[in-house]
Amino acid sequence: MAKPRLLITRPLPDPVIAAAEAFADVTTCPLNDHWRVDDCALALIEYDAILPTLGDTFSKATFQAALDIKCRILANFGVGFNHIDTKEAARRGVVVTNTPGAVTDATADIALTLLLMTARRAGEGERLVRSGNWNGWHPTQMLGQHVSGKTIGIVGMGRIGQAVAHRAHYGFGMDVVYFNRSKRKTTIPGARQVADLKELFAVSDFVSVNVPGGPENHHLIDAHVLAAAKPGLILVNTARGDVIDEAALLSALEGGTIAGAGLDVYEHEPFVPTELRQREDVVLLPHLGTNALEVRIEMGLMAVENLRAFFAGETPRNLV
Repeated sequence: MAKPRLLITRPLPDPVIAAAEAFADVTTCPLNDHWRVDDCALALIEYDAILPTLGDTFSKATFQAALDIKCRILANFGVGFNHIDTKEAARRGVVVTNTPGAVTDATADIALTLLLMTARRAGEGERLVRSGNWNGWHPTQMLGQHVSGKTIGIVGMGRIGQAVAHRAHYGFGMDVVYFNRSKRKTTIPGARQVADLKELFAVSDFVSVNVPGGPENHHLIDAHVLAAAKPGLILVNTARGDVIDEAALLSALEGGTIAGAGLDVYEHEPFVPTELRQREDVVLLPHLGTNALEVRIEMGLMAVENLRAFFAGETPRNLV
């Protein structure tokens, strides 16, 4: 029997490609460009399976443009799948999977990196040294915020939120409060769930955003939530950019409603507003959340295993 034709939309580590080639006729794209509607529609027509990722536009318009779909499964590379219209995929008979779990520790590490960098003004300090304008240590140089013993608010207490909370509490002795739409238990001593985001922002020194993307969380953090912030609050986002209303965030920073932000994701990624790029109280990273070789291999192998199971007549482990 002929192998299924598989399209992998971005370059992936060699072990991932090798695992896919064991059961599929693989076409890999050598570029890192996002796939737009027309290209994605054509891929749906030409391939039995597609391994896409963030930025590849499998929207309702994409499925409507593909009149005769050959593709039977989209094995997404990544836990987030807000770039895929899953309802339309299901209507057209296309299975969708993702790669949860593989990204948890790496993303939590980046959240803490951003928190520390913003609190201690590390990005600003590094730029000062590189500029050649640093004049040496003095007692009031670049005073930032202490982290240990403060309160961290977690928005979304799923796998990643739990991992961030664990690091913050056991690594820095931080108290933990969290907001989650459903009741969620945690083993972290003293951690408590609050009823709404305004309460979370009012009692937290730091807030880490860890919810999925998608319409239900679009602009979850808006001007009304930011207005409730405790003075001096620092906001960290490693989730999806559009979870935060970027215009409202800028206004909160400019007005001093919050003290700073650490961002790994952006509302209109890869576009980052000039106003954000010019602010010294904001740390900006280029979506580094899962950028560790071991993690990318694990994510890729998980996506490939979902594909293998599907074509072997088994139920993929990570259906969405």
